[in-house]
This record gives sequence, C-alpha cells and structure tokens, in this order.
Amino acid sequence: MTTQLGDTIKALIRAHGPISVTDYFALCLAHPEHGYYRSRQPFGQGGDFITAPEISQLFGEMIGVFMVHAWQRHGTPGDIRLVEIGPGRGTMMADMLRVVARLAPDLYAGMSVHMVETSPKLRDLQRQTLAAHIGKIDWHDSFDEVPRGFILLAANELFDAIPFRQFVKTPTGFRERMVSLDADDELTFSLGVAGIDPALLPAAPAGLPDGTIFEIAPAREAVMGTICARLQEIGGSAVIIDYGYTVTAYGDTLQAVRHHEFDPPLAHPGEADLTSHVDFDRLSRTAAASGVDVNGLMHQGDFLRGLGIVERAQALGRNKDPATQNEIRLAVERLAGEGAGKMGELFKVLLLSHPRIDLRRVRPAGAS
Repeated sequence: MTTQLGDTIKALIRAHGPISVTDYFALCLAHPEHGYYRSRQPFGQGGDFITAPEISQLFGEMIGVFMVHAWQRHGTPGDIRLVEIGPGRGTMMADMLRVVARLAPDLYAGMSVHMVETSPKLRDLQRQTLAAHIGKIDWHDSFDEVPRGFILLAANELFDAIPFRQFVKTPTGFRERMVSLDADDELTFSLGVAGIDPALLPAAPAGLPDGTIFEIAPAREAVMGTICARLQEIGGSAVIIDYGYTVTAYGDTLQAVRHHEFDPPLAHPGEADLTSHVDFDRLSRTAAASGVDVNGLMHQGDFLRGLGIVERAQALGRNKDPATQNEIRLAVERLAGEGAGKMGELFKVLLLSHPRIDLRRVRPAGAS
C-alpha cells in the first residue's frame, strides 16, 4: 500500500537521492497538500490519538490554575498575552479560560488570547470550541506574529512534532540516518555520509554497539530559543509539556501512530502521526543559556498533583453518580499516575520564567 505523500517522497528520492529523517519527518507532518496536520483532524476517538486535554477537563483546568498562579507571582501585571502554541481542538484553552475567569476576573478581562495554529481545519474546530470567548482571541501562523508584551504561554505536545535528526553508530563513527528506496521501490532506512560533532554526543557506556541511534533536534532548540527571547523582552512565564526524558541519552524514539495504534514510521506517510521523545535536558540548557530562569523540570503527575488535581477531582465528583465519580477517578489516574498507559511519569513539565520567580508547587490565591 502507498499513500499520495508516499508517492511524492519516492519521486523526490528518485530525482535527488536519499533524504534525511528530519526532512522525511517535516514532509510527513507539514507538506502543504498531503501533510498529516494539513489534511486531517487527528485528535480524539475519531482521529489517531488522544491528548491530555481530551481525556478530562481537569488537565486544562490545572493549566489555567498555573497561569493564574504565575500571573500573581509576577505581581498581577496588566495587558497580558495568553498564548498557546499548537492548540489542538481548542479544548485546553477553553478549560483554561473558564478557570481564569473564575479565579482571576481581572486577568481575564484585561488579557488577549493568541492561538498559534497553521492548520485551517484545526482553526475551524478551535473557533467552534472557543465560541464563548471569540472576541478575545486572535489566530497566528507563527509565534513571531504574536504582539509584543507580557506573555503567559502554554505548549502541550508541541516539541515532539518538531523535526529532529538521527545518527547511527558505525565502525567508522556516527553517520546520519536517511530515508531511501530499496530494491522493491519501497521506503527504507539507510545511512548517509554526514557525521556529527562528537562533542554533541553524551557519554557512552563501554562497548556501545554499532547500530545505536542518537537523536538531536536543533529545530526544537531554536523554537525554545525564540520562546525564551520573547520572555526576556518584557517578562512572563511558560509551561512546556511533552513526553520525553530528562537526561540526554542514546536510543531510537521515532514512532508513528495511526488509528490509536503504533504503525511502522515509513508505512503510511502523511496518514500517520510521527513523533519522537523530547530531550528536556537540552531544552533546559537552551533556556538557561538564553538567560531565562528554569523554575523546574518535573513529572506531569507531580505537577498536576501540586496544582490540586486530586482535590479538584473530588469537588467535580461530589454528588455525582458512582459511574461518573469512577470516570473522574480514572481520568486523574491516567493523567497523573505512573505505569503502562498512564501519563504521570512519561510526560515531563518544564517551567520557565523571566524575571525569576518561584512557580513550583504553590497554588494561586482563590484556588480550591
């Protein structure tokens, strides 16, 4: 089986030779006609995967609590830009705004909301989801278009969708992993000639076997640098949430998801979501080098519990029937719990601010 984008990629390889994993990744997600995020609505039961905001309103509510807390810790400045990059169907922003309006009416009244979204299909869904707040919201194709000013920024599962590079250990050193064509004219992985600066490699255990893969994502670090530069202009805070690891390491984390199941990464270009795990170690170092304060890097479960997700779940389930209470309990366990099928340990949360404030484990005034 092939796909329209697969045929396009094959023609490109025939004409110009193998392409890098980073170019393949970018084409699969962002090709202007057949790219995954340009041609389909991927979220929810009818899509290919479910993100945390779609599991329960509790997730977006906790991000809203965090935004109020950050605003208070910064001294309740005015003229705030509340920004979300990669806002999905708008579910998280809707839950955030409901909480902000309840806990901090002055913040809600005085702020503007900015959605950074390139997909026309998703923008339409976001407008429907956020109809009650539509007069406060502007949409932008890139973060650079967001008006200058004090920002409170959220990015949930953004960085895993930004292209990255892979290098493979060989007897003569690391060489870049490429995508080429095999004898049957099917997409396959191969090796290129480009190497990697050894200084970028983490310490390796003795006897690291040939075939070991190392991933690095300059594009992700560039996006982080852009966010940090904006925080430094006037001030603000950001919360970055994604699945990944806290110490730079070796390993192949490229994966595809289609119809809620894992799919071979080369099998359905443009019809499956491609992701990889985020190296939070390098993102944190990028932020620190930019002069922005890294307030914390923690597991999602610790972050959500610190903001009061358990207490909020109890309040949400009060006087509800047992089935509804159990549904709420299971949602909290999936969002904040540890182990297979749960997000509390796999997902990490990076908190950034400028100027320096303490954002960790403190709930805002008025939160219950």
